[in-house]
Amino acid sequence: MSRALGFVLVFLVFASCSSDDAGGGGIGVSELPEVPEENEPEIEVELTDEELLDLTQKETFKYFWDFAQTESGAARERYHPQDPLNDPNTVTVGGTGFGLMGILVAMERGLVSRSEGVERLEKIISFLEGADRFHGAWPHWLDGRNGNTLPFSEKDNGADLVETSFLAQGLICVKEYLKEGNSKEQAVAQKADELWKAVEWDWFTQNKNTLYWHWSPDFGFDTGLELKGYNEVLITYVMAAASPDFSIAKEVYENGWASNGAIANGASAYDIPVIVNHAGSSSKGGPLFWAHYSYMGLDPSNLADAFVNYGDATLNHVKVNYAYCVDNPKNYKDYGKDCWGLTASYSRNADGNLGYNAHSPSNDTGVISPTAALSSMPYTPEESMRALRYFYSNKEQLLGPAGFYDAFSPQYNFWVADAYLAIDQGPILVMIENHRSGLLWRLFMQNEDVRRGLDRLGFTY
Repeated sequence: MSRALGFVLVFLVFASCSSDDAGGGGIGVSELPEVPEENEPEIEVELTDEELLDLTQKETFKYFWDFAQTESGAARERYHPQDPLNDPNTVTVGGTGFGLMGILVAMERGLVSRSEGVERLEKIISFLEGADRFHGAWPHWLDGRNGNTLPFSEKDNGADLVETSFLAQGLICVKEYLKEGNSKEQAVAQKADELWKAVEWDWFTQNKNTLYWHWSPDFGFDTGLELKGYNEVLITYVMAAASPDFSIAKEVYENGWASNGAIANGASAYDIPVIVNHAGSSSKGGPLFWAHYSYMGLDPSNLADAFVNYGDATLNHVKVNYAYCVDNPKNYKDYGKDCWGLTASYSRNADGNLGYNAHSPSNDTGVISPTAALSSMPYTPEESMRALRYFYSNKEQLLGPAGFYDAFSPQYNFWVADAYLAIDQGPILVMIENHRSGLLWRLFMQNEDVRRGLDRLGFTY
């Protein structure tokens, strides 16, 4: 380009940018990039109690809906978000029972439509119909792809009567929720009712005055584990007594579960009556799931037999657990009125790796399990809500894709078990609903077979 031509071009550009001639002047608006303003800090509006309960149930429900085993629709034993292919096909029978109740909560709360809920319930129940059973009882674990038994241990490769009773509790709630519905809903309700009634509960007595937990097609009753309280198995005796065709006698209950009255305990902890002898001789009570699993449908309020008032026993179990955490005899970081709850869950091993432990006041390793306090909401609503607010205040660490993670420890640099178990997420969803509306308690306790069973065992309720 010649020097003269370059001069002309520069002149023209200058003139076009500065001329005041009509139609050729500046537009009065800067064409330079805008300097971004500093972002205003986001102010988080504090959720009300009801909003926080809504959020907790919504997020927890995802475990049983979004992360269910694919082919069966039933509850996976575990889900690890960082390793989603970890054990994707192991279905937990007891956790599936909790999941059935959780789906009813979701339908009631509008988290899924009624038709979507019924479709999933039908899928799960069809899977259970075709799955392995032993004298009517399911095993602890099933392969969700085909319904085959997955051994829980060497000799536990057959019937698990306790897991079966957790499932039966859920099946009864499904029956009651759908029995007055449309033709499809009534058909699902009928199938649910038939499934639990096919369990040969009395066969698991071995003609003795007690129930036995396991039976194996290879080892028979070799494990020899009697169902004796106090622990999580009261519901098994209630279901066995409720059975129309395979019921147990009152003597089986009194000798088995109640040890002919020896279940009662007159001791106290933190000036709170313990009321029952907890398995393992824990003077301050066992893991808190004992106050949850049997009472997902079975309402402990005013529930009493000849030896124990279970409304008092469950309430005091939670109150002692709470008092222990407030007392904090081991001086663990953050333990107190806002951070409490000891139960069986994932845990931190001594080397910092993920493990499992049945935490309780007599087995306290500094690990808090959110399910302990949250599932106790019907018993200790104020204390449980404070715990929920603490968990939510640490949501960046604790709130994952399926609700609050299974366990954590402020003591160890806020270590978190970023994983989930069905038997821990289920009680959160269901027991919060029992606190809010009594839905599952109402459904289960209105069932005619349940009421006959409780009458047979001499309960008041």
